[in-house]
Amino acid sequence: MNIIDNTPNNQDRYIEACSSELNEALLWIDSETNIRTNHARMLSGPQQGRLLEMVARMINARNILEIGTFTGYSAICLALGLSKDGHLDAIEINDKHEQLIREGISRAGLTDKISLYFGDAKEIIPTLQKKYDLIFIDANKREYCLYYDLVFDLLNNGGYILADNVLWNGKVYQEPTPADAQTKEILRFNKKIKEDHRVENFILPLRDGLNIIRKL
Repeated sequence: MNIIDNTPNNQDRYIEACSSELNEALLWIDSETNIRTNHARMLSGPQQGRLLEMVARMINARNILEIGTFTGYSAICLALGLSKDGHLDAIEINDKHEQLIREGISRAGLTDKISLYFGDAKEIIPTLQKKYDLIFIDANKREYCLYYDLVFDLLNNGGYILADNVLWNGKVYQEPTPADAQTKEILRFNKKIKEDHRVENFILPLRDGLNIIRKL
């Protein structure tokens, strides 16, 4: 969840005006996140959020795993696209905003569709006894490759992994390349996906870059 500029521009306003109305719970989470946290720009936002919902809906996802949920905006978007009998498991390392997350989920009417796990994803993922149709990675950028390796066998053939922030504010294509740990890992992750013949992928330049990965 990289911090990027979400200030609406004319294009954003036009897109919003010509798109379906947002779920009221998402508007509430957006507002409350701005009030209660100092990192509101970490929200997925309406454009990415709608894409997450649409992808889940298009593939008729029955089981979704989210790694990194922040205040629950993306979890609700994904869950709104679930199949009728679908379920989402959301992992968040920081329980500071648990009350906000749970209230948002309740407002969206999704309490029975979302299970929250608070703790280290590296420890929680191996305990999950389930196969997933869709996995959304948006947690510690220093651990993207590890998350990918941990979840790969949990993903159904033909399923999708969506990895956020893979352009990392443009740092991945700067010259010289920044030497910080996050940039190095994102570069390693993107290269790993490109070279993994078990998948096909495409980086969508939406917000901070979304790597769309399909397991063959």
